[in-house]
Amino acid sequence: MSNKVIDTVSEMVQPILDNLQLELVDIEFVKEGQNWFLRVFIDSDDGVDIEECAKVSEALSEKLDEADPIKQNYFLEVSSPGAERPLKKEADFRKALGKNVYIKTYEPIEDNKEFEGTLSAFDGETVEVTVTIKTRQKRINIPYEKIAKARLAVSFN
Repeated sequence: MSNKVIDTVSEMVQPILDNLQLELVDIEFVKEGQNWFLRVFIDSDDGVDIEECAKVSEALSEKLDEADPIKQNYFLEVSSPGAERPLKKEADFRKALGKNVYIKTYEPIEDNKEFEGTLSAFDGETVEVTVTIKTRQKRINIPYEKIAKARLAVSFN
């Protein structure tokens, strides 16, 4: 049911975001404790502020009330993905070239399932991450389909 809700909400929110020149980053529909949360993460090249989140929340809330696709009670949250924005689509990886990323894979690659370093290349099939091991740099090639989770990573260097 969660995927159906996410697909439905995605279709409903996209025209709102297009109108405001914003990008849909992710949607979550999760149960935490007794409560359900519908979280919509939005962004733009210049970032998003609280007013833009409020506009999207109000417009989406109206559409959700009209269509009523979610039968149980839930809390709607619209926000920025933050500094550690998830990388979900190929376009996200292309935009992240040269930035610090964290990648977790479904299976080990060179004996590891977690990598943090600079996203140095992406050709649509393989992600290349330059990691620092002690004092030397190493390039790791990760097949795109083996990526379980990826996000930008804040670096304190």
